[in-house]
Amino acid sequence: MSTRSQLLPALPKAPTGIDGLDEVTEGGLPRGRPTLICGTAGCGKTLMGVEFLTRGIQEFDEPGVLMAFEETADELAANVTSLGFDLKQLQADKKLRIDHVHVDRSEIEETGEYDLEGLFIRLGYAIDSIGAKRVVLDTIESLFSGFTNQAILRSEIRRLFRWLKDKGVTTVITAERGEGQLTRQGLEEYVSDCVILLDNRVVNQITTRRLRIVKYRGSTHGTNEYPYLITEDGISVLPVTSLKLEHEVSNEVVSTGVPGLDEMFTGGGLYRGSSALITGTAGTAKTTLAAAFALESCRRGEQCLFFAFEESPQQLIRNMLSVGMDLQPYIKQGLLHIEASRPTLNGLEQHLVTIHKLIGEYKPNTVIIDPISNLVSVGTLVEVRGMLTRLIDYLKVQGITALFTALVSGRNTNLEMTEEGVSSLVDVWIHVRDLEGIGERNRGLSILKARGMSHSNQVREFLVTSEGIRLLDVVLGPTGIITGASRHTQFLQEQAQAMSAQQEIERRERELERKRRVLEATISNLRTEFESVEEELRRTNREEEELRENLTVGRRQIAGRHPSQQTEKSPASPTNS
Repeated sequence: MSTRSQLLPALPKAPTGIDGLDEVTEGGLPRGRPTLICGTAGCGKTLMGVEFLTRGIQEFDEPGVLMAFEETADELAANVTSLGFDLKQLQADKKLRIDHVHVDRSEIEETGEYDLEGLFIRLGYAIDSIGAKRVVLDTIESLFSGFTNQAILRSEIRRLFRWLKDKGVTTVITAERGEGQLTRQGLEEYVSDCVILLDNRVVNQITTRRLRIVKYRGSTHGTNEYPYLITEDGISVLPVTSLKLEHEVSNEVVSTGVPGLDEMFTGGGLYRGSSALITGTAGTAKTTLAAAFALESCRRGEQCLFFAFEESPQQLIRNMLSVGMDLQPYIKQGLLHIEASRPTLNGLEQHLVTIHKLIGEYKPNTVIIDPISNLVSVGTLVEVRGMLTRLIDYLKVQGITALFTALVSGRNTNLEMTEEGVSSLVDVWIHVRDLEGIGERNRGLSILKARGMSHSNQVREFLVTSEGIRLLDVVLGPTGIITGASRHTQFLQEQAQAMSAQQEIERRERELERKRRVLEATISNLRTEFESVEEELRRTNREEEELRENLTVGRRQIAGRHPSQQTEKSPASPTNS
Protein backbone atom coordinates (compact mmCIF):
# COMPACT_ATOMS: atom_id res chain seq x y z
CA MET A 1 0.00 0.00 0.00
CA SER A 2 2.80 2.44 0.87
CA THR A 3 4.60 1.68 -2.42
CA ARG A 4 1.45 2.34 -4.39
CA SER A 5 0.81 5.63 -2.58
CA GLN A 6 4.32 6.75 -3.42
CA LEU A 7 3.66 6.21 -7.10
CA LEU A 8 0.49 8.33 -7.06
CA PRO A 9 0.93 12.05 -7.88
CA ALA A 10 0.87 14.35 -4.86
CA LEU A 11 -1.34 17.42 -4.67
CA PRO A 12 0.64 20.36 -6.09
CA LYS A 13 1.22 23.07 -3.50
CA ALA A 14 2.35 26.68 -3.58
CA PRO A 15 4.75 27.46 -0.72
CA THR A 16 3.73 30.58 1.16
CA GLY A 17 7.18 31.57 2.40
CA ILE A 18 5.59 32.40 5.76
CA ASP A 19 7.71 31.10 8.60
CA GLY A 20 6.14 27.93 10.00
CA LEU A 21 2.98 27.94 7.85
CA ASP A 22 4.50 25.74 5.17
CA GLU A 23 5.43 23.22 7.87
CA VAL A 24 1.89 23.15 9.25
CA THR A 25 0.36 22.76 5.78
CA GLU A 26 3.10 20.30 4.77
CA GLY A 27 4.28 22.29 1.79
CA GLY A 28 2.02 25.30 1.35
CA LEU A 29 -1.44 26.16 0.01
CA PRO A 30 -3.17 24.13 -2.75
CA ARG A 31 -1.81 25.40 -6.05
CA GLY A 32 -4.45 26.69 -8.44
CA ARG A 33 -7.21 26.48 -5.81
CA PRO A 34 -8.86 28.95 -3.43
CA THR A 35 -7.89 29.12 0.25
CA LEU A 36 -10.10 30.86 2.79
CA ILE A 37 -8.54 32.76 5.69
CA CYS A 38 -11.17 33.76 8.24
CA GLY A 39 -11.01 35.36 11.65
CA THR A 40 -12.04 38.26 13.86
CA ALA A 41 -10.82 41.83 13.56
CA GLY A 42 -7.12 42.34 14.31
CA CYS A 43 -5.99 38.76 13.79
CA GLY A 44 -3.89 39.53 10.69
CA LYS A 45 -5.98 38.26 7.77
CA THR A 46 -4.98 41.04 5.40
CA LEU A 47 -1.35 40.87 6.48
CA MET A 48 -1.21 37.13 5.79
CA GLY A 49 -2.62 37.71 2.33
CA VAL A 50 -0.12 40.49 1.59
CA GLU A 51 2.80 38.41 2.86
CA PHE A 52 1.63 35.46 0.76
CA LEU A 53 1.87 37.67 -2.34
CA THR A 54 5.14 39.36 -1.35
CA ARG A 55 6.94 36.13 -0.46
CA GLY A 56 5.70 34.58 -3.67
CA ILE A 57 7.23 37.40 -5.70
CA GLN A 58 10.50 37.65 -3.79
CA GLU A 59 11.23 33.97 -3.15
CA PHE A 60 9.38 32.05 -5.88
CA ASP A 61 9.13 34.58 -8.72
CA GLU A 62 5.35 34.31 -8.88
CA PRO A 63 3.64 37.66 -9.65
CA GLY A 64 0.43 38.43 -7.79
CA VAL A 65 -2.75 40.48 -7.77
CA LEU A 66 -4.28 42.04 -4.67
CA MET A 67 -7.91 43.06 -5.06
CA ALA A 68 -8.93 45.07 -2.02
CA PHE A 69 -12.50 46.08 -1.20
CA GLU A 70 -11.77 48.11 1.94
CA GLU A 71 -8.35 49.78 1.67
CA THR A 72 -6.74 51.69 -1.17
CA ALA A 73 -3.38 50.80 -2.68
CA ASP A 74 -1.66 53.66 -0.86
CA GLU A 75 -3.20 52.70 2.46
CA LEU A 76 -2.12 49.07 2.05
CA ALA A 77 1.41 50.07 1.05
CA ALA A 78 1.71 52.35 4.08
CA ASN A 79 0.35 49.73 6.46
CA VAL A 80 2.91 47.05 5.56
CA THR A 81 5.96 49.29 5.14
CA SER A 82 6.90 48.75 8.80
CA LEU A 83 7.10 45.02 8.09
CA GLY A 84 9.65 45.49 5.32
CA PHE A 85 7.24 45.04 2.39
CA ASP A 86 7.69 47.63 -0.37
CA LEU A 87 4.47 47.22 -2.35
CA LYS A 88 5.07 50.31 -4.47
CA GLN A 89 8.40 48.98 -5.69
CA LEU A 90 6.84 45.63 -6.51
CA GLN A 91 4.16 47.43 -8.52
CA ALA A 92 6.84 49.44 -10.34
CA ASP A 93 8.62 46.19 -11.18
CA LYS A 94 5.39 44.82 -12.73
CA LYS A 95 5.39 41.97 -10.20
CA LEU A 96 2.36 43.11 -8.19
CA ARG A 97 -0.90 44.74 -9.12
CA ILE A 98 -3.20 46.26 -6.50
CA ASP A 99 -6.75 47.00 -7.52
CA HIS A 100 -9.09 48.75 -5.12
CA VAL A 101 -12.76 48.04 -5.81
CA HIS A 102 -15.22 50.34 -4.11
CA VAL A 103 -18.60 48.73 -3.48
CA ASP A 104 -21.46 51.03 -2.44
CA ARG A 105 -24.79 49.50 -1.56
CA SER A 106 -26.62 52.49 -2.99
CA GLU A 107 -25.03 51.83 -6.36
CA ILE A 108 -26.11 48.22 -6.44
CA GLU A 109 -29.41 47.38 -8.08
CA GLU A 110 -30.25 43.87 -7.09
CA THR A 111 -32.18 41.99 -9.79
CA GLY A 112 -32.58 38.43 -10.78
CA GLU A 113 -30.19 39.02 -13.65
CA TYR A 114 -27.39 40.33 -11.38
CA ASP A 115 -23.95 38.65 -11.61
CA LEU A 116 -20.26 39.37 -11.10
CA GLU A 117 -19.21 39.46 -14.73
CA GLY A 118 -17.78 42.94 -14.33
CA LEU A 119 -15.63 41.79 -11.42
CA PHE A 120 -14.43 38.74 -13.35
CA ILE A 121 -13.42 40.91 -16.31
CA ARG A 122 -11.57 43.34 -14.08
CA LEU A 123 -9.81 40.62 -12.14
CA GLY A 124 -9.01 38.66 -15.28
CA TYR A 125 -7.39 41.70 -16.87
CA ALA A 126 -5.24 42.30 -13.78
CA ILE A 127 -4.10 38.67 -13.78
CA ASP A 128 -3.27 38.60 -17.46
CA SER A 129 -1.48 41.98 -17.44
CA ILE A 130 1.38 40.72 -15.25
CA GLY A 131 1.01 36.95 -15.64
CA ALA A 132 -0.08 36.57 -12.03
CA LYS A 133 0.13 33.19 -10.33
CA ARG A 134 -1.29 34.34 -7.00
CA VAL A 135 -4.41 36.32 -6.14
CA VAL A 136 -5.69 37.78 -2.87
CA LEU A 137 -9.26 39.00 -2.37
CA ASP A 138 -9.62 41.13 0.79
CA THR A 139 -12.34 40.88 2.11
CA ILE A 140 -15.22 39.01 0.56
CA GLU A 141 -17.85 40.46 2.96
CA SER A 142 -17.35 43.89 1.45
CA LEU A 143 -18.13 42.50 -1.97
CA PHE A 144 -21.41 40.92 -0.93
CA SER A 145 -22.45 43.23 1.88
CA GLY A 146 -25.09 44.94 -0.23
CA PHE A 147 -27.04 41.83 -1.12
CA THR A 148 -30.02 40.58 0.84
CA ASN A 149 -31.10 37.81 -1.51
CA GLN A 150 -29.36 34.75 -0.08
CA ALA A 151 -30.02 32.63 -3.16
CA ILE A 152 -28.25 35.09 -5.47
CA LEU A 153 -25.47 35.59 -2.93
CA ARG A 154 -24.71 31.89 -2.58
CA SER A 155 -24.88 31.38 -6.31
CA GLU A 156 -22.38 34.16 -6.97
CA ILE A 157 -20.02 32.93 -4.26
CA ARG A 158 -19.95 29.48 -5.84
CA ARG A 159 -19.43 30.99 -9.28
CA LEU A 160 -16.56 33.17 -8.01
CA PHE A 161 -14.74 30.22 -6.51
CA ARG A 162 -15.28 28.13 -9.65
CA TRP A 163 -14.02 30.98 -11.85
CA LEU A 164 -10.85 31.26 -9.77
CA LYS A 165 -10.25 27.51 -10.07
CA ASP A 166 -10.72 27.63 -13.82
CA LYS A 167 -8.28 30.51 -14.02
CA GLY A 168 -5.64 28.30 -12.38
CA VAL A 169 -4.40 30.88 -9.89
CA THR A 170 -3.57 30.17 -6.26
CA THR A 171 -6.04 32.34 -4.41
CA VAL A 172 -6.32 33.58 -0.84
CA ILE A 173 -9.70 34.95 0.17
CA THR A 174 -10.11 36.69 3.51
CA ALA A 175 -13.40 36.64 5.39
CA GLU A 176 -14.76 37.87 8.70
CA ARG A 177 -15.77 35.47 11.44
CA GLY A 178 -19.50 34.79 11.68
CA GLU A 179 -21.81 34.10 14.61
CA GLY A 180 -21.61 30.38 15.35
CA GLN A 181 -19.91 29.71 12.01
CA LEU A 182 -16.59 30.39 10.37
CA THR A 183 -17.81 33.16 8.04
CA ARG A 184 -20.68 35.63 7.82
CA GLN A 185 -22.41 33.79 4.98
CA GLY A 186 -21.55 30.28 6.21
CA LEU A 187 -20.84 29.11 2.65
CA GLU A 188 -17.27 30.11 1.82
CA GLU A 189 -15.75 27.46 4.07
CA TYR A 190 -17.61 24.74 2.19
CA VAL A 191 -16.57 25.73 -1.31
CA SER A 192 -12.94 26.47 -0.39
CA ASP A 193 -10.32 23.75 -0.78
CA CYS A 194 -8.37 24.96 2.25
CA VAL A 195 -9.67 26.85 5.29
CA ILE A 196 -7.39 28.57 7.81
CA LEU A 197 -8.94 29.95 10.98
CA LEU A 198 -7.20 32.79 12.82
CA ASP A 199 -8.06 33.60 16.41
CA ASN A 200 -7.01 36.36 18.80
CA ARG A 201 -7.39 35.53 22.51
CA VAL A 202 -6.68 37.42 25.70
CA VAL A 203 -5.89 35.22 28.72
CA ASN A 204 -4.64 36.74 31.98
CA GLN A 205 -4.21 40.08 30.22
CA ILE A 206 -1.86 38.52 27.66
CA THR A 207 -2.82 38.38 23.99
CA THR A 208 -2.14 35.21 22.04
CA ARG A 209 -2.93 34.67 18.37
CA ARG A 210 -3.61 31.12 17.23
CA LEU A 211 -3.98 29.45 13.85
CA ARG A 212 -5.79 26.25 12.93
CA ILE A 213 -6.15 24.41 9.64
CA VAL A 214 -9.87 23.58 9.57
CA LYS A 215 -9.79 21.67 6.28
CA TYR A 216 -7.40 20.88 3.46
CA ARG A 217 -8.78 18.86 0.59
CA GLY A 218 -6.42 16.28 -0.85
CA SER A 219 -3.65 16.71 1.71
CA THR A 220 -2.74 15.84 5.26
CA HIS A 221 -1.95 18.76 7.56
CA GLY A 222 -1.37 19.74 11.14
CA THR A 223 -4.59 19.61 13.11
CA ASN A 224 -3.56 21.43 16.27
CA GLU A 225 -3.85 25.07 17.20
CA TYR A 226 -0.59 26.85 16.49
CA PRO A 227 0.41 30.17 18.06
CA TYR A 228 1.58 32.79 15.59
CA LEU A 229 3.06 36.24 15.91
CA ILE A 230 3.08 39.41 13.88
CA THR A 231 6.60 40.83 14.10
CA GLU A 232 8.62 43.37 12.20
CA ASP A 233 9.55 40.56 9.80
CA GLY A 234 5.97 39.47 9.13
CA ILE A 235 3.98 36.52 10.39
CA SER A 236 5.66 33.66 12.19
CA VAL A 237 3.76 30.45 12.92
CA LEU A 238 5.15 28.27 15.67
CA PRO A 239 4.23 24.65 14.96
CA VAL A 240 4.48 21.86 17.51
CA THR A 241 4.06 18.69 15.49
CA SER A 242 6.04 19.79 12.46
CA LEU A 243 9.38 19.25 14.20
CA LYS A 244 10.25 15.58 13.81
CA LEU A 245 12.84 13.74 15.88
CA GLU A 246 15.18 13.16 12.95
CA HIS A 247 18.06 15.47 13.83
CA GLU A 248 21.72 14.48 13.74
CA VAL A 249 23.60 13.90 16.99
CA SER A 250 27.23 14.47 17.92
CA ASN A 251 29.65 12.33 19.90
CA GLU A 252 31.79 15.34 20.80
CA VAL A 253 31.87 16.19 24.50
CA VAL A 254 32.06 19.78 25.76
CA SER A 255 33.02 20.93 29.24
CA THR A 256 30.54 22.37 31.72
CA GLY A 257 33.11 24.90 32.92
CA VAL A 258 33.33 23.22 36.35
CA PRO A 259 36.17 20.63 36.43
CA GLY A 260 34.71 18.71 39.35
CA LEU A 261 31.35 18.47 37.60
CA ASP A 262 32.99 17.22 34.40
CA GLU A 263 34.59 14.42 36.40
CA MET A 264 31.14 13.23 37.49
CA PHE A 265 30.42 12.33 33.84
CA THR A 266 32.39 9.41 32.45
CA GLY A 267 32.73 11.29 29.18
CA GLY A 268 34.17 14.36 30.89
CA GLY A 269 31.25 16.69 30.11
CA LEU A 270 28.08 16.98 28.02
CA TYR A 271 27.46 15.90 24.45
CA ARG A 272 27.48 18.79 22.01
CA GLY A 273 23.95 19.58 20.86
CA SER A 274 22.34 18.09 23.96
CA SER A 275 20.06 19.88 26.41
CA ALA A 276 20.73 20.14 30.14
CA LEU A 277 18.54 21.26 33.02
CA ILE A 278 19.75 22.60 36.38
CA THR A 279 17.06 22.64 39.07
CA GLY A 280 17.17 23.78 42.65
CA THR A 281 15.73 26.08 45.26
CA ALA A 282 16.65 29.75 45.55
CA GLY A 283 20.26 30.44 46.44
CA THR A 284 21.73 27.13 45.26
CA ALA A 285 23.99 28.78 42.61
CA LYS A 286 22.02 27.81 39.51
CA THR A 287 22.87 31.06 37.74
CA THR A 288 26.53 30.73 38.72
CA LEU A 289 26.68 27.25 37.21
CA ALA A 290 25.01 28.59 34.06
CA ALA A 291 27.52 31.46 33.87
CA ALA A 292 30.40 29.00 34.20
CA PHE A 293 28.93 27.03 31.29
CA ALA A 294 28.65 30.22 29.21
CA LEU A 295 32.19 31.28 30.09
CA GLU A 296 33.62 27.91 29.07
CA SER A 297 31.80 28.11 25.74
CA CYS A 298 33.33 31.53 25.07
CA ARG A 299 36.78 30.25 26.00
CA ARG A 300 36.42 27.71 23.21
CA GLY A 301 35.80 30.63 20.83
CA GLU A 302 32.11 29.79 20.38
CA GLN A 303 29.09 32.08 20.28
CA CYS A 304 26.85 31.98 23.36
CA LEU A 305 23.36 33.46 23.89
CA PHE A 306 22.37 34.05 27.52
CA PHE A 307 18.70 34.83 28.19
CA ALA A 308 18.32 36.29 31.68
CA PHE A 309 14.81 36.69 33.09
CA GLU A 310 15.83 37.93 36.55
CA GLU A 311 18.95 40.07 36.22
CA SER A 312 20.11 42.87 33.96
CA PRO A 313 23.33 42.32 31.97
CA GLN A 314 25.23 44.76 34.20
CA GLN A 315 24.04 43.06 37.37
CA LEU A 316 24.90 39.63 36.01
CA ILE A 317 28.38 40.78 35.00
CA ARG A 318 29.00 42.34 38.44
CA ASN A 319 27.73 39.32 40.36
CA MET A 320 29.76 36.83 38.35
CA LEU A 321 32.89 38.96 38.71
CA SER A 322 32.64 38.47 42.50
CA VAL A 323 33.10 34.72 42.00
CA GLY A 324 36.02 35.01 39.58
CA MET A 325 34.06 34.94 36.31
CA ASP A 326 34.77 37.96 34.08
CA LEU A 327 32.17 38.00 31.29
CA GLN A 328 32.88 41.52 30.02
CA PRO A 329 35.83 40.66 27.71
CA TYR A 330 33.78 38.08 25.83
CA ILE A 331 30.88 40.51 25.47
CA LYS A 332 33.28 43.00 23.89
CA GLN A 333 34.60 40.28 21.57
CA GLY A 334 31.06 39.52 20.47
CA LEU A 335 31.17 35.91 21.70
CA LEU A 336 28.65 36.44 24.51
CA HIS A 337 25.31 38.18 24.10
CA ILE A 338 23.05 38.67 27.12
CA GLU A 339 19.36 39.25 26.40
CA ALA A 340 17.65 40.39 29.60
CA SER A 341 13.93 41.06 30.05
CA ARG A 342 11.08 40.25 32.39
CA PRO A 343 8.96 37.31 31.19
CA THR A 344 5.83 39.46 31.55
CA LEU A 345 7.16 41.84 28.88
CA ASN A 346 5.77 39.53 26.19
CA GLY A 347 3.75 36.38 25.86
CA LEU A 348 5.30 32.94 25.60
CA GLU A 349 5.23 32.93 21.84
CA GLN A 350 6.86 36.35 21.61
CA HIS A 351 9.71 35.05 23.77
CA LEU A 352 10.03 32.02 21.51
CA VAL A 353 10.11 34.20 18.41
CA THR A 354 12.72 36.45 20.02
CA ILE A 355 14.85 33.40 20.75
CA HIS A 356 14.45 32.17 17.15
CA LYS A 357 15.33 35.59 15.79
CA LEU A 358 18.46 36.01 17.92
CA ILE A 359 19.59 32.49 17.12
CA GLY A 360 19.28 33.29 13.44
CA GLU A 361 21.21 36.53 13.96
CA TYR A 362 24.09 35.33 16.15
CA LYS A 363 24.33 31.65 15.10
CA PRO A 364 25.27 30.54 18.65
CA ASN A 365 26.78 27.22 19.63
CA THR A 366 25.33 27.50 23.14
CA VAL A 367 22.02 28.88 24.42
CA ILE A 368 21.28 29.43 28.11
CA ILE A 369 17.91 30.38 29.59
CA ASP A 370 17.87 31.42 33.26
CA PRO A 371 15.34 30.53 34.57
CA ILE A 372 12.56 28.86 32.61
CA SER A 373 10.38 28.70 35.73
CA ASN A 374 9.62 32.43 35.38
CA LEU A 375 7.73 31.72 32.16
CA VAL A 376 4.89 30.26 34.23
CA SER A 377 3.90 33.83 35.04
CA VAL A 378 2.88 34.43 31.41
CA GLY A 379 1.19 31.14 30.65
CA THR A 380 -0.21 27.92 32.02
CA LEU A 381 1.97 24.91 32.71
CA VAL A 382 0.63 23.24 29.58
CA GLU A 383 1.49 26.28 27.47
CA VAL A 384 4.94 26.60 28.99
CA ARG A 385 5.64 22.93 28.39
CA GLY A 386 4.49 23.26 24.78
CA MET A 387 6.68 26.31 24.24
CA LEU A 388 9.72 24.63 25.79
CA THR A 389 9.10 21.46 23.80
CA ARG A 390 9.23 23.45 20.57
CA LEU A 391 12.31 25.31 21.75
CA ILE A 392 14.22 22.17 22.79
CA ASP A 393 13.39 20.44 19.52
CA TYR A 394 14.43 23.51 17.55
CA LEU A 395 17.77 23.76 19.36
CA LYS A 396 18.47 20.07 18.80
CA VAL A 397 17.71 20.38 15.09
CA GLN A 398 20.17 23.29 14.93
CA GLY A 399 22.83 21.32 16.84
CA ILE A 400 22.95 23.92 19.63
CA THR A 401 23.95 22.93 23.16
CA ALA A 402 21.28 24.22 25.54
CA LEU A 403 21.28 24.80 29.28
CA PHE A 404 18.17 25.69 31.27
CA THR A 405 17.80 26.55 34.92
CA ALA A 406 14.57 26.12 36.84
CA LEU A 407 13.47 27.08 40.31
CA VAL A 408 11.74 24.36 42.30
CA SER A 409 9.75 25.08 45.43
CA GLY A 410 10.79 23.69 48.76
CA ARG A 411 7.93 21.23 48.85
CA ASN A 412 9.04 19.71 45.54
CA THR A 413 12.75 19.60 46.32
CA ASN A 414 12.81 15.84 46.68
CA LEU A 415 10.50 15.16 43.77
CA GLU A 416 12.10 14.16 40.48
CA MET A 417 9.83 16.47 38.50
CA THR A 418 9.90 20.15 37.65
CA GLU A 419 6.81 22.32 37.62
CA GLU A 420 7.28 22.94 33.90
CA GLY A 421 7.38 19.19 33.24
CA VAL A 422 10.46 19.39 31.01
CA SER A 423 12.73 17.12 33.03
CA SER A 424 11.76 14.23 30.75
CA LEU A 425 12.53 16.28 27.63
CA VAL A 426 16.12 17.22 28.44
CA ASP A 427 19.12 14.92 28.05
CA VAL A 428 20.90 15.85 31.29
CA TRP A 429 19.32 16.76 34.62
CA ILE A 430 21.49 18.25 37.37
CA HIS A 431 19.94 19.00 40.73
CA VAL A 432 21.43 21.38 43.30
CA ARG A 433 20.10 21.47 46.83
CA ASP A 434 20.65 22.72 50.35
CA LEU A 435 22.40 20.28 52.66
CA GLU A 436 21.28 21.33 56.11
CA GLY A 437 23.52 20.48 59.03
CA ILE A 438 23.69 21.53 62.65
CA GLY A 439 23.30 25.30 62.53
CA GLU A 440 24.36 25.72 58.89
CA ARG A 441 23.31 25.24 55.28
CA ASN A 442 25.61 23.94 52.57
CA ARG A 443 25.21 23.30 48.85
CA GLY A 444 25.12 19.88 47.26
CA LEU A 445 25.02 18.74 43.63
CA SER A 446 23.91 15.48 42.04
CA ILE A 447 23.22 14.18 38.54
CA LEU A 448 19.77 12.65 38.17
CA LYS A 449 20.03 11.64 34.52
CA ALA A 450 22.44 11.77 31.59
CA ARG A 451 21.27 10.13 28.40
CA GLY A 452 23.92 8.10 26.62
CA MET A 453 26.56 8.54 29.34
CA SER A 454 27.11 6.96 32.73
CA HIS A 455 27.63 9.30 35.64
CA SER A 456 28.36 9.47 39.34
CA ASN A 457 25.57 8.73 41.79
CA GLN A 458 27.14 10.74 44.60
CA VAL A 459 25.87 13.97 46.12
CA ARG A 460 28.89 16.26 45.92
CA GLU A 461 29.22 19.30 48.17
CA PHE A 462 30.47 22.39 46.36
CA LEU A 463 31.65 25.86 47.30
CA VAL A 464 31.18 29.17 45.52
CA THR A 465 34.51 30.87 46.04
CA SER A 466 36.22 33.98 44.70
CA GLU A 467 37.81 31.71 42.09
CA GLY A 468 34.61 30.07 40.92
CA ILE A 469 32.83 26.86 41.82
CA ARG A 470 34.82 24.11 43.48
CA LEU A 471 33.47 20.63 44.14
CA LEU A 472 34.72 19.00 47.33
CA ASP A 473 35.72 15.38 47.73
CA VAL A 474 33.18 13.09 49.31
CA VAL A 475 33.80 12.47 53.03
CA LEU A 476 32.03 9.53 54.63
CA GLY A 477 31.27 9.35 58.31
CA PRO A 478 29.47 6.85 60.52
CA THR A 479 26.09 8.24 59.46
CA GLY A 480 26.82 8.89 55.78
CA ILE A 481 28.21 11.80 53.77
CA ILE A 482 29.62 14.60 55.92
CA THR A 483 29.36 18.25 54.83
CA GLY A 484 30.11 21.75 56.10
CA ALA A 485 31.39 22.16 59.67
CA SER A 486 31.01 18.43 60.24
CA ARG A 487 33.45 17.94 57.39
CA HIS A 488 35.92 20.27 59.19
CA THR A 489 35.29 18.52 62.50
CA GLN A 490 35.88 15.19 60.82
CA PHE A 491 39.08 16.57 59.34
CA LEU A 492 40.27 17.78 62.76
CA GLN A 493 39.42 14.43 64.29
CA GLU A 494 41.31 12.63 61.57
CA GLN A 495 44.22 15.02 62.10
CA ALA A 496 44.15 14.35 65.87
CA GLN A 497 43.98 10.61 65.26
CA ALA A 498 46.84 10.82 62.82
CA MET A 499 48.87 12.90 65.28
CA SER A 500 48.12 10.46 68.09
CA ALA A 501 49.10 7.56 65.91
CA GLN A 502 52.29 9.36 64.94
CA GLN A 503 53.09 10.06 68.56
CA GLU A 504 52.47 6.41 69.46
CA ILE A 505 54.81 5.37 66.68
CA GLU A 506 57.46 7.76 67.92
CA ARG A 507 57.01 6.48 71.53
CA ARG A 508 57.44 2.91 70.36
CA GLU A 509 60.50 3.86 68.38
CA ARG A 510 62.00 5.55 71.48
CA GLU A 511 61.22 2.48 73.57
CA LEU A 512 62.80 0.29 70.95
CA GLU A 513 65.83 2.54 70.86
CA ARG A 514 66.13 2.36 74.68
CA LYS A 515 65.87 -1.40 74.64
CA ARG A 516 68.43 -1.51 71.88
CA ARG A 517 70.83 0.59 73.93
CA VAL A 518 70.22 -1.58 77.01
CA LEU A 519 70.80 -4.66 74.96
CA GLU A 520 73.94 -3.23 73.44
CA ALA A 521 75.20 -2.27 76.94
CA THR A 522 74.46 -5.76 78.21
CA ILE A 523 76.20 -7.23 75.22
CA SER A 524 79.15 -4.92 75.85
CA ASN A 525 79.36 -5.99 79.54
CA LEU A 526 79.12 -9.60 78.62
CA ARG A 527 81.79 -9.10 75.99
CA THR A 528 84.03 -7.40 78.54
CA GLU A 529 83.43 -10.17 81.08
CA PHE A 530 84.04 -12.74 78.40
CA GLU A 531 87.28 -11.07 77.41
CA SER A 532 88.40 -11.04 81.08
CA VAL A 533 87.62 -14.72 81.49
CA GLU A 534 89.22 -15.42 78.17
CA GLU A 535 92.34 -13.51 79.19
CA GLU A 536 92.49 -15.34 82.55
CA LEU A 537 92.10 -18.67 80.89
CA ARG A 538 94.76 -17.84 78.38
CA ARG A 539 97.10 -16.66 81.16
CA THR A 540 96.47 -19.89 83.14
CA ASN A 541 96.97 -21.92 80.01
CA ARG A 542 100.23 -20.14 79.34
CA GLU A 543 101.44 -20.76 82.92
CA GLU A 544 100.52 -24.43 82.75
CA GLU A 545 102.18 -24.64 79.39
CA GLU A 546 105.34 -23.07 80.77
CA LEU A 547 105.27 -25.45 83.78
CA ARG A 548 104.94 -28.43 81.50
CA GLU A 549 107.74 -27.16 79.39
CA ASN A 550 109.97 -26.68 82.50
CA LEU A 551 109.22 -30.20 83.76
CA THR A 552 109.94 -31.58 80.36
CA VAL A 553 113.22 -29.71 80.21
CA GLY A 554 114.14 -30.93 83.73
CA ARG A 555 113.43 -34.50 82.86
CA ARG A 556 115.45 -34.20 79.75
CA GLN A 557 118.33 -32.76 81.68
CA ILE A 558 118.25 -35.54 84.25
CA ALA A 559 118.02 -38.20 81.62
CA GLY A 560 120.95 -36.84 79.68
CA ARG A 561 123.80 -37.02 82.47
CA HIS A 562 127.02 -39.47 82.07
CA PRO A 563 127.21 -42.70 84.28
CA SER A 564 130.69 -41.94 85.78
CA GLN A 565 129.22 -38.70 86.94
CA GLN A 566 126.53 -40.67 88.52
CA THR A 567 129.19 -43.05 90.32
CA GLU A 568 131.25 -40.31 91.73
CA LYS A 569 128.33 -38.85 93.23
CA SER A 570 127.09 -42.14 94.63
CA PRO A 571 128.16 -43.21 98.22
CA ALA A 572 131.33 -45.46 98.70
CA SER A 573 130.80 -49.09 98.31
CA PRO A 574 132.32 -51.48 100.96
CA THR A 575 135.72 -53.10 100.34
CA ASN A 576 136.73 -56.74 100.72
CA SER A 577 139.04 -57.67 103.60
